[in-house]
Amino acid sequence: MVTTLSVATFPEEREAKRQALLDAVESLRGVILSGSDEAEETGTLPQSTVDAIHESGLFAYKSARVVGGAEADAMTQLEVVEAASRIDPAVGWSIMIGSGTLSGMVAFLGEEAISEMFVDGKFPRAAGAAAASGEAVIVEGGYRVTGRWAFASGIRHSHYLAMGAMAVGGPDGPKQIRVVVPTSEAKIHDNWDVMGLRGTGSCDFSLDDVFVPERFTWPGVEARPLRGGANFYLGRPGMQTTGHCGVVLGIGRRALDEIIELAKTKKRGYRGTEALIADRGSFQRFLGESDLRLRAAKSLCLETLEEAWELVTQEITPPPELQVRLRASGTYATEEASDIVSQAFRFGGGSALYSSHILQKCLRDVHGAAQHNMVSDRAYENHGQFMLGFPDANPMG
Repeated sequence: MVTTLSVATFPEEREAKRQALLDAVESLRGVILSGSDEAEETGTLPQSTVDAIHESGLFAYKSARVVGGAEADAMTQLEVVEAASRIDPAVGWSIMIGSGTLSGMVAFLGEEAISEMFVDGKFPRAAGAAAASGEAVIVEGGYRVTGRWAFASGIRHSHYLAMGAMAVGGPDGPKQIRVVVPTSEAKIHDNWDVMGLRGTGSCDFSLDDVFVPERFTWPGVEARPLRGGANFYLGRPGMQTTGHCGVVLGIGRRALDEIIELAKTKKRGYRGTEALIADRGSFQRFLGESDLRLRAAKSLCLETLEEAWELVTQEITPPPELQVRLRASGTYATEEASDIVSQAFRFGGGSALYSSHILQKCLRDVHGAAQHNMVSDRAYENHGQFMLGFPDANPMG
């Protein structure tokens, strides 16, 4: 194995690594905030923001340590995305997707492909989509891939794309595989015209009969990681819980930060009855209760992740009953954060309505994040089915 180094390196000891990663997020505050308006206007992160994240090593914070990544544990992953999302949700989301996609490439591709991707010892930037929305026809030396994939966050700043596809033409019938192509070989569809998470640039992309060498593919769910493996034993619910929980908890915290500051100076009420928002008992209750709700939701997510992490470090995939709780905890955090942000927006009154105010952005972004299927209320139904002992219960049903 040829060790490859990223731009930034992180300590090996868990707590030191966690703090270094959180410090890396905080060091980007200025460049993130300076690019937030441009991201909203253009529908993707500014290149300066992307470059800063890349150079900090945060796009590689989930990737295997043996190739220079931080290989952060699941609990640290949540806190990193939470911290970034508290500054700007689009950045937290982009780190979640970019780091997750890259870590999969690093974990499952062979040495030859890794050597081609890592130019001058630097991590590439990655985007893509997990859904098997394309067809990969088996040919000599690889596949010819055609299809269209949605929600490729960060695609305009990526070097490589990873995606799911159904391999056809083999003796055992269609099988799901993962394929990787240079972004330059894909057509990017300019369709990211949305209400929330505008800065994530989550456009569709398509391939039209693109040849993908065998070395740039790996099998579907049965694949075993070649490096940096613990994270990949979590199963899809666990791998995605870290990011989704982090994004919404970060947005919830940012909304509370902003309404606290506004409440100290803004008065509401008709002439003669105006009072500071901060002096209203209803607001004080909302604030105290909301702080505890966010803390409780985060504690639930961390507790469930810790339970799963004990297993995956032994290369044991969590049982389905635990996987569904991982997914459901993400749904719970999303619903709590969405309600809290909505109430904070209401307390902000007319001031929060303006496009220039961060509370309206928090409102749009948290509800945008809540639209993801991973955190839909279907997760609660699945959890209930396991509790009832249904034989066909499925964490991803």
